[in-house]
Amino acid sequence: MPWLKWLGLAIAAAFAVPGLRIGTSRAPEFLERMIGRHDSHVFRLSYSYGFIAMGLVALLGNALTAPTPEARRKIRVIFWGTLVGVLPISFLTALGDFFRIHPPLALGVALVVLLFLFPLSFAYAVVKHRVLEVPVLLRRGARYLLVLRGFTILLALVSIGVTLAFAIFLAPYLELLAAGGIPGGIALGAAFGTVLLWAGMEVHKRVGERIDRAFFRNSYDARMVLENLVEISRTATDREKLADLLQQHLEQALRPSSLVVYLETAANQLSAMRGQVPPDLASLSLSDPMLADIARRGRPWEVSEEEDRLPQPFRLAPLKPDCLVPVLGRKGHLVGLLVLGSRLSEEPYSREDMRLLASVATQAGIAMEGIHLGEEITERMEAERHAAQEIEFAGQVQARLFPQTLPPLRTLEYAGGCAPAREVGGDYYDFLELRPGRLALVLADIAGKGVSGALLMANLQANLRSQYALALDDICQLLSSVNRLFYENTGDSSYATLFFADYDDSTRRLRYVNCGHLPPLLLRRCGPPTSDSKPLSNVERLNSTSTVLGLFETWECKVSEITLSPGDTLLLYTDGVTEAANPAGEEFGESRLLETACSHHKLNAGPLLDSVIQAVQQFSSETQADDITLVVARCLP
Repeated sequence: MPWLKWLGLAIAAAFAVPGLRIGTSRAPEFLERMIGRHDSHVFRLSYSYGFIAMGLVALLGNALTAPTPEARRKIRVIFWGTLVGVLPISFLTALGDFFRIHPPLALGVALVVLLFLFPLSFAYAVVKHRVLEVPVLLRRGARYLLVLRGFTILLALVSIGVTLAFAIFLAPYLELLAAGGIPGGIALGAAFGTVLLWAGMEVHKRVGERIDRAFFRNSYDARMVLENLVEISRTATDREKLADLLQQHLEQALRPSSLVVYLETAANQLSAMRGQVPPDLASLSLSDPMLADIARRGRPWEVSEEEDRLPQPFRLAPLKPDCLVPVLGRKGHLVGLLVLGSRLSEEPYSREDMRLLASVATQAGIAMEGIHLGEEITERMEAERHAAQEIEFAGQVQARLFPQTLPPLRTLEYAGGCAPAREVGGDYYDFLELRPGRLALVLADIAGKGVSGALLMANLQANLRSQYALALDDICQLLSSVNRLFYENTGDSSYATLFFADYDDSTRRLRYVNCGHLPPLLLRRCGPPTSDSKPLSNVERLNSTSTVLGLFETWECKVSEITLSPGDTLLLYTDGVTEAANPAGEEFGESRLLETACSHHKLNAGPLLDSVIQAVQQFSSETQADDITLVVARCLP
């Protein structure tokens, strides 16, 4: 009940003030008139002995429930000094107050002398157990007062001397001015006084700041440490700079006998970045229960106050630590540890020092988080750069997988091209010479994009190229084998659409199998579109004859056949052509593909293919979402 102490002080003042004239406490007159002299006297005695009893109970409770052994030792010194010094004289006084029993004078004098144990126990606790920093504060305050007042007296003496010199050396000139009736002496004296006052204030201010800095170095250095740490927390890029800063400023501010700076350098490990440590303490594992306990505390703490609770053996004991400061990251995990030895001066680590160390640990934790983030970004950028190089190389390799030479044919000119949406893609086209005068035209679209699609495409191409000779006799046998291998070597959701055609140069016959692919367009004697012609009226679609490859283990195949005529143009394409969309969401579509092909009917197969790809890319405003793959074949006379 903290309010009791304020009530006790108020009652004490009420009883002390009326008794100032007679040298003893007495009840206020209004209280005596209200309840009578006897009852007011009983009230005063009850108050006095009641608060003495409550004070003893409070001290006993604190002595038993103090959180640390060091705190319990400090409070017990005060408790026993109070108990031995105050209780006997209180008991003796109570005998006289309540029972009119007056002991011998010698006993009273002895108990009064014994009462001095009460303030002496406080003094012993202050000096020996550092309950308060009174000795340090008194000594430093006395020195500060003497120096500051000495400087003030010195400044006053210098001012008097300067004033006397001014008066002595300028007296003749002032007399001449006065004899001539010129009141310049007054103005000159006022100007001199103003300058002297201003100069004295400036000197006192500047020298006072230096005196403050000298006597209150800790506060000055604490501010400098925090300012530098705040600055470096924004710009620190490595642990070496951070460790140097911590060592430099903490040694300057607190003067520890030793300082070891541990920082996290690898996963689950702290390394000693600064300070002298034995080889076995150069690195600490974060899985160590000792470090886990330090992280749970989350604040600076004095080792001497926790001796009874430290694990045995205490691994950091060779460093002779007096104060441990955990540095925590954003998620509350340990990213550093400051181990400080005892101070070189006689001063202990004060509460102000602990607050400074807590602020330093917070800023160091922020700096470590920034360093970790920078390292992660660097690693990610390096990984992305490496991945980009790998993807670029994969794109070059995939480009080499497309046909590099075109087997010659007498009645057919043809070309193929692929514009991947990414560095690598999942579309595939090929020209396979089954034998002289027999050519296989292949176009496939893998379910998937990017690297995964490219890998599946390479798998399909390898299966097809290793067996394509079977197509001379039986296309279905070839594709059944390819389907089985693709089904066994890929996942359940992997599949490919494929168009496979066998062209005979001597007969112009085209045998084909469409495995779930978009129907290729055969433009019969394609010419330029006119206002009254319908471009789609002379178009044949080579529709699907089988299901997709790789999705079903049981697969059926059907071969269809057509004959090409001179001037016919065959377009094989993937959905990246017809489904290319402009910013408004409109697709390029089959009709635009036909109009583009007919508009450039005079071009050879290669330039015609380039024109179609360019038209698709211009339509989609170069925001290509899918691979664009085309094969153009034109029957020659």
